[in-house]
Amino acid sequence: MNPATSVAEAVSPEAASARPARAPFVRRDGIADKLLVGGTGAASVVMLAMLAIVLFDIVRGGAAKLSFEFLSEAPSNGMTAGGIFPAIVGTVILTFLMTVAAVPAGVATAVYLTEYAPSQSTLARVVRVSIANLAGVPSIVFGLFGLGFFVSTIGRTIDVTMFGGELTFARPSLLWAALTLAVLTLPVVVVATEEALRAVPRELRDASLALGATRFETIVRVVLPEALGGILTGAILAVSRGAGEVAPIMFTGAAYFLPQLPSHLNDAFMNLGYHVYVLATQSPDVEKTKPILYGTALVLLLLTFCLNMVAVTLRSRTRGKLKPAL
Repeated sequence: MNPATSVAEAVSPEAASARPARAPFVRRDGIADKLLVGGTGAASVVMLAMLAIVLFDIVRGGAAKLSFEFLSEAPSNGMTAGGIFPAIVGTVILTFLMTVAAVPAGVATAVYLTEYAPSQSTLARVVRVSIANLAGVPSIVFGLFGLGFFVSTIGRTIDVTMFGGELTFARPSLLWAALTLAVLTLPVVVVATEEALRAVPRELRDASLALGATRFETIVRVVLPEALGGILTGAILAVSRGAGEVAPIMFTGAAYFLPQLPSHLNDAFMNLGYHVYVLATQSPDVEKTKPILYGTALVLLLLTFCLNMVAVTLRSRTRGKLKPAL
């Protein structure tokens, strides 16, 4: 057979029409798509249903307990009466200090890894591996780390150096608990910021450098504003995780019962998450404290939602202000 003839027949309309139909493959693809859509949709519905069940149970058990007295009074009668005001204040201050410590350090680390570190840098690889390993450490281990490093080592050093050995900072306190949570949430901020910086087009950096800007000016005035949405997203995730953590602060500052408010960074404090744990496991009368337990859990959820909404609103307004400038 002539090769030219066979090629011509292969590309001719008659030869193309003589090919067998591929309807079965199309049909199987359609079935696979439907199965994929059904499976993923069912998984989403199951997750939403679980969330709805949890929220419904907490709201049903805690809504009746919410009142001005419950939110503004200190616990009393062995925490079987009174309110949770010291725990609310302690949680807000702790979350704020944690955010102040974690976000700048995480953003600075991500900027170095993305903008300054060479692609084959050994230090950058070590830092990334360390961050990945840090994200997988159990939270209770962070509590032991905070007790051993911040309280026993750093705190004792400060007491010996500045206070003549008097016990001032070498004890569980608000400062050490916030720094422990900052270390816990640091991987979230670093990873989110690094991804946001990588999403900034390279052309923007090149254009800024071509116009005579230094690398520092390019990062501060071009890269970081473009990546601000992703950076704030990382901060929101860090706040969400840190606000509800209990294990790290059990050893570093949270108090079982402390009706007065913290006035210094080296004071102990009450925390909503730890208060829920105490009421659920160490209460002398679980049935009597159950309404307070549900009310505290509901307040913790509402507080976390409010902190997230504040961060989301700040991110939206910041994006709106930056768009006209860019």
